[in-house]
Amino acid sequence: MKKLLFAAVAVFAFGAANAQEVKFGAKAALNLANLTGDVEDNSMKVGFQIGGLVEIGVSEKFAVQPELVFSTQGAKFEESFGGVSYDYDLNLNYLNIPVMAKYYVAEGFSLEAGPQIGFLMSAKAKADGEDEDVKDSFNSTDFGLNFGAGYNVTENINLGLRYSLGLSNIVKEDGAGDVKNSNIAFAVAYKF
Repeated sequence: MKKLLFAAVAVFAFGAANAQEVKFGAKAALNLANLTGDVEDNSMKVGFQIGGLVEIGVSEKFAVQPELVFSTQGAKFEESFGGVSYDYDLNLNYLNIPVMAKYYVAEGFSLEAGPQIGFLMSAKAKADGEDEDVKDSFNSTDFGLNFGAGYNVTENINLGLRYSLGLSNIVKEDGAGDVKNSNIAFAVAYKF
């Protein structure tokens, strides 16, 4: 992990030294989160993201955009035991650090892709108004790959759509299978 953080700092420093333009910003997003892999009877859960970003212009068409985002993720589950079914929510809160490579294909319209590292802040299972802390059942670090598009509505306001594909197993327990995060985010950013 130290190598990854060192590489990210090196990219930021190199980008800032050669940047044509640097813009800072704040963003908020609506999440449609779920889990993929060895899971059953699960469905999307609505959440949110909030955080900051730095868009570092490398050329007229290309930019690097590191972000620091608090993200509520997880999934909804429906299970049956002894003929009785019940629903519960799995609430996973992450501090995510995506580093996006943005390519402007047309005036104001960009395509983006990049890696993401996430740090699990909390994990709770909620059923019938009761919360149970389940953080010990999950790995503290998550890796993913993001793909998306954005459009600059004005010089300062950007609308974006992004899909985050989980690459690492988030479940710590042996025999629990391979479970990964999946998230679609609809974002609004204000750059200054």
